[in-house]
Parts: sequence; structure tokens; C-alpha cells
Amino acid sequence: MSVRHVEQFYGLPVRTFPPYAHPEELPDPDAVAWRFQCGPYSTDEDLEVCWRRFTESVELEKVRAVILGQPWYDADGGGGERFLTELAYRLTALEAVFLGDLEGDEAMVSWIGQSDLGPFLAAFPGLRELHVRGGQGLAFPVTGHEGLRVLRVESGGLPPEAAEQIAAAELPALERLELWLGDEDYGGGTTVAQLAPLLAGTGKPNLRHLGVQNSPLQDEFAAAFATAPVVERLASLSLSMGTLSDTGAEALLGGRPLTHLKELDLSHHFLSHAMMLRIWTELEPAGVRVNLIGRQEAEDYSDVDYMADDADGRYIAVAE
Repeated sequence: MSVRHVEQFYGLPVRTFPPYAHPEELPDPDAVAWRFQCGPYSTDEDLEVCWRRFTESVELEKVRAVILGQPWYDADGGGGERFLTELAYRLTALEAVFLGDLEGDEAMVSWIGQSDLGPFLAAFPGLRELHVRGGQGLAFPVTGHEGLRVLRVESGGLPPEAAEQIAAAELPALERLELWLGDEDYGGGTTVAQLAPLLAGTGKPNLRHLGVQNSPLQDEFAAAFATAPVVERLASLSLSMGTLSDTGAEALLGGRPLTHLKELDLSHHFLSHAMMLRIWTELEPAGVRVNLIGRQEAEDYSDVDYMADDADGRYIAVAE
């Protein structure tokens, strides 16, 4: 599975800046999500020039959504959000930000550098939606944020400390949370214990969709969700993109009832056909939309000495 540039963000069409058209042909500031994209060899000076052109061409007080692409975020590190933070006093209508909108041919997802998002989040208390792609260097050291409703972190290796910080943060308005945990070899390795506050349902009373995805420990997370209090308040749950097997599915079905869910996403999995049929039989009649596409077959590494630790042959959807 590879990641792609977003074509729409926060319900708005994406407009790339700098434009090929003249500034007078630019759309209304609040009518689009502004995506900043320069060439891969752009210098810091190029970024400054691009950003200055934008601030001089667009009424910042009306901008609602911003997307930062290459090279604001690349393999050399993040921190591009500082351009927004420094003008927070003018970006008073900003409600949605995507940090690191890069495709695979620009930088592999596990190589995309991020940074400490504490100052950025503090500067925008009215932020409602935050998407982050890449986990290298990511930190989320905030005790809480009053306005955030959607948080999505796409990573081939989300630092466990960052995942733990997100799980512990007080986010009273949060309705949707998606965490791509990733592989330990690429900086991931988050455990069930580190997400304990999230599973307990503390600090996020309005959460309705939860995705704990792209994990090599998906069976363990499935077993944890079987008894997790947070499940009762969810409308949808995603354990997709990981290494879910019959063991995890058995535990999940044997726990708290799931029939109140509108959707259960288990796509990219390693379930047997018999288990897939059982899941459909138990949940579909209750009105639960079950996503079981992307059935995978475990790789056979039995004759490869250096792959001995991966003898079960299961793999996550997005790693490098």
C-alpha cells in the first residue's frame, strides 16, 4: 500500500501554491485548502520566498485549511509548521492542517520527518482537524487541546512515546482518531499498555471513531479491545492494515458486544475463510458494515535464516 497526495481536505478542493496563474486569478482564501509544494531541491530561502508570496497575495485572516508538502516535510526533517505558528495572530480562521503530504516517490512514509507539535497546537486553540504523515521525530507533548475534533497520524513507525502522549492527552472535542502504529524496525513498536488511557476511554468523551491500525501486534490490540470500555461509545472501529489473525478475531468476537457499531474495518488481514464467514454471520445481520477486503497470505520464510524472527510471515500494510 502506498500513500498519495490528498485531492480534497476538510471538505475543500486542494489548490497548490505557488500557482502557475497570476495572483489576481487566485480563488477566495476560504474556498480551498492551500497546499504548499516546491521542488525537492528547494532551499530555505526558496521556502521563505514562497511563503512571503502567499502572505502578500492572500488574505490570511480568511484561510481555513493548509497542507504542507515537499520540502516543508521530507526525509531531512519536519518543522515546517513554524511558518504557520509565526503568523498565528493572522491565521485566525485556520481550522485544518495537514503536515507532510508527500507521495511515496517523494519520500517513503517512514522517512518523513516531523517535530514537536506542542508549540503549534498551543498557537492554534481553534484547530479542528490535524493530519500528520510520517512519524520520525514526532512528539505530541500536550496535556490537552479544546478544539481538535479529528486527529490522523499516518506512519510506518510512529514513535511509541508520541502514541503514548496522544493516548494520555485530554481532547474533549475529539470525534475521530486514527493512529498508524507501524513497525519497530522503522521507529514504531507501540504496545497495548502504552495506549491504556485510550482503551479506557479517558480524556476523549466525544470519540466516535477509533483506528488503531498498521500494527504487527494487531492480535494483541484486538484482544485488548474485547474488554476495552471505549468500545461502548464508538460508532466505528478500525483494526485494519495490520497482522490480524484468527487468534485476534476470536478474542474480539468473544468480548464486549460489537453489534452497536455501524462499521468494523478489519481490511488487510490474515484471517481464514471460516473466520471471515463467522464475522459476517455474527455482525452483518445486526447492521454492522464489516470491511474484510485485502485478505493476505503469510509469507513462508522457513528457509531464510536471517528471517527466522518473522517465521509467521505476517506483515503490516505500510512500513518503509
